[in-house]
Amino acid sequence: MKKYLVIAALVIMAGAGVYLLRRNSTPATQVVTPALATAKVEYGSIRLVVASTGRVVANLDVDIKCKASGEVCRLPFDVSDTVKKGDLILELDPVDEQRNLDRARVALSASQARLVQAQQNLLLAQRRLETDRRRAEAALESARARAKDTADKAERLAQLLAKKLASQEEYDTAATARVQAAADLATAEIRLKELEIDELALKVKEQDVVLAEAQVKADCIAVSDAEQRLRDTKVVAPMDGVVAARNVQIGQIVSSGISNVGGGTTVMTLSDLSHIFVLASVDETDIGKVAVGQRVIVTADAYPGRRFPGRVVRIATRGVNISNVVTFEVKIEVLGEQRALLKPEMTANVEIVAAERKEALLVPAEAVTRKGERYTVEVVSEGGTPQVREVQVGITADDKTEIISGLTAGETIRYRKGQAESRWRRQQGGPPPMFPMVSPKR
Repeated sequence: MKKYLVIAALVIMAGAGVYLLRRNSTPATQVVTPALATAKVEYGSIRLVVASTGRVVANLDVDIKCKASGEVCRLPFDVSDTVKKGDLILELDPVDEQRNLDRARVALSASQARLVQAQQNLLLAQRRLETDRRRAEAALESARARAKDTADKAERLAQLLAKKLASQEEYDTAATARVQAAADLATAEIRLKELEIDELALKVKEQDVVLAEAQVKADCIAVSDAEQRLRDTKVVAPMDGVVAARNVQIGQIVSSGISNVGGGTTVMTLSDLSHIFVLASVDETDIGKVAVGQRVIVTADAYPGRRFPGRVVRIATRGVNISNVVTFEVKIEVLGEQRALLKPEMTANVEIVAAERKEALLVPAEAVTRKGERYTVEVVSEGGTPQVREVQVGITADDKTEIISGLTAGETIRYRKGQAESRWRRQQGGPPPMFPMVSPKR
């Protein structure tokens, strides 16, 4: 009896040891066989989208500044008010600029009077010179005639005196007259020479007229500038838009935007909301799928369930690197009549439709296997025998893959769930293609 009890105890101890050994031991490899699954090849819609977020921006934002400086006296529009091009949006106190304009006009009147005076002086000098020249020329001719006459008389009296036919007194008188006539001739010639100095003085008066004309032009420009500065006290809207921000109040002093080194005071910001855009940041891994003209679906948290249509209008050439993450700015125009619901600086969610097929042959993405450049699936024949068949694939999205050629609708394919993806990554180091390798046949 003891013998059987000992044997039973040894058997129980051996069983317990085996159990503990198996429970504490860790297998080197654990093989899980994926479950087989089948699927029908059928038509359906497939769409590849690039999702991102961005901010809503207006078509154009213009910061309004004054060309003049002064105190704000009128400010008819407030934030969110609609303005039309040419509407008065701000006016400064015009007293100082009006005073400057009056001062410039007085200076212009004075310079115009000086111009008239210079012109009259020039005219008088010209006429006086002309008269003096004629008088000097006449006096010179007269002096020449008298000098010739007295010289001839003195010569004749000298001859008569030699013949004792004239007295010494008569000869002396003729000689004196000849000397006087010669002096008068020299004086007439000097007077004619003096007119050259008067001609130079006339040129000086001509330059006085030129200077007066230049001063009048300068004063005209000063008046025009003063008038412009007076007009600049009234600021009008450069475009149709909405007041996005108003930075000043009535009574506030603002500085000029053109004469102030700091750039002047921004009085308000106008936004052109005729077009609404979203500036989205797309990761560099997805930017290759985005192209200008692609359709976009825009949503905003402010309007749950509402979808705004849009399209890509611009893709940034250069990316932005932030913390080693490179993104590219994609500009999307929001379309549709309800685009006005989106306000600038709102956060928007965008889905860029990179590729889309309405009637495409679809199979589960797990069913497609890639070997090199070949794509294959296992097709189950009518007899139940699987057959590996080469296919051409298109878009892959939402766990579905488009089959361009190699399968027909209604065929049955077989694959192992959970194994195709790991096999794909093990062989290729990446996911299946997202774009068609060849153009689909229509």
